[in-house]
Amino acid sequence: MNRKYGQTATRLGMTLTTAMLLATPAMATEGMFALGFSTSQRAMGGTGVAYGHESMSAAVNPANAANVGRQFQLGVDIFSPNRGFIRGGVDNESGSNYFPAPNLSYNHPLANGNVFNISMYGNGGMNTDYAAGALGPTSVGIDLSQLFISATYAGTSGDLSWGIAPTLAIQTFKGDGLAGFGVTGVDRDWSYGGGLKAGITYKVSPTLTLGLAGQTKMYMSKFDEYATLFEGAGSFDIPASITAGLAWKAQPNLTFLADIQRIFYSGNPAISNSSAIPLPLGSAGGPGFGWSDINVLKLGVEYKANDQMTWRAGYAYSENPVGPEDVYFGVLAPGVVTHHLTVGGTYAFNERNSIDFALEYAPKSTVNGFVPAGPPPLAAPGSIYMSQTSISVGWTHNF
Repeated sequence: MNRKYGQTATRLGMTLTTAMLLATPAMATEGMFALGFSTSQRAMGGTGVAYGHESMSAAVNPANAANVGRQFQLGVDIFSPNRGFIRGGVDNESGSNYFPAPNLSYNHPLANGNVFNISMYGNGGMNTDYAAGALGPTSVGIDLSQLFISATYAGTSGDLSWGIAPTLAIQTFKGDGLAGFGVTGVDRDWSYGGGLKAGITYKVSPTLTLGLAGQTKMYMSKFDEYATLFEGAGSFDIPASITAGLAWKAQPNLTFLADIQRIFYSGNPAISNSSAIPLPLGSAGGPGFGWSDINVLKLGVEYKANDQMTWRAGYAYSENPVGPEDVYFGVLAPGVVTHHLTVGGTYAFNERNSIDFALEYAPKSTVNGFVPAGPPPLAAPGSIYMSQTSISVGWTHNF
């Protein structure tokens, strides 16, 4: 019985992991990183590095897990990006406009006073799907998904909370119609690796908490199928990041949050190398997508109207990682949105069960440059653009 149960659980876990990856090619993003990992985080502009109020808050800062009791969370974000490029006055819009992005987390206090947390969530991704004629005689596009599985150990020492989270990273990539770029891969490929997330929070006063969290580069196995696309024969590590922030309880029922994040795209040459480097795609030191390191400012507010209803809102500003000189490759990955507006809340049915909801909107952002106008290196003046909308819903159960 135990063996059969274990085999069933393993199959279920593998199926769930695969489903999460294939369903999460993109989310409300800062370049290719997710704006937030849970419904309530998205409702507050992605803030939360200093606010441990839910199990999924460990994904933002592992130290947050220390301040949450035994809890289970499950959520999904229905993400809809509108992206494409304009050439000669013609709008070439990408298809595939709806993506479900699930997340789940379980927080468990231990007998020694510390806490164990396990969380699965989409870190980010990118997807484009152009119809035949936009970039060549066949359909052209890419599909990148990244899933993190973090096991967090956290605790407190006075007013200081700490947490450390070894993290398994899985990513999958598929390119279609890229033969014109000299890319030979056609099948979906998988990459595995990991790194470390860690953080602290410090309660300065009963009303003010500071937070600091960082994520190392996730060192990944190569996409062998796409050795002729990504620099270093298919190398595609996931960039590091660091976030600092605060949570200020202005009133017992009113909390303001602010986070500042730095994303180090320069740690991955396949992402950061200039697209104009005069070397073949896939070669050591060869061209990439030309993305720069960016800073992200996130602001959020939470208002508890009563024991049942909590309202949230937020705003995030992300620098654009794509410059005019790299618009050519940006056609495949136009992650150029800069402003995010969010709103949402929580309705508690009772002390144990509640429903979270959020709505996010990123207005259209455009970058001008040169876009493909035939087989590389033919190009013409044009622009890439993106806007985003998403609806999130989640369930929280307190034990």
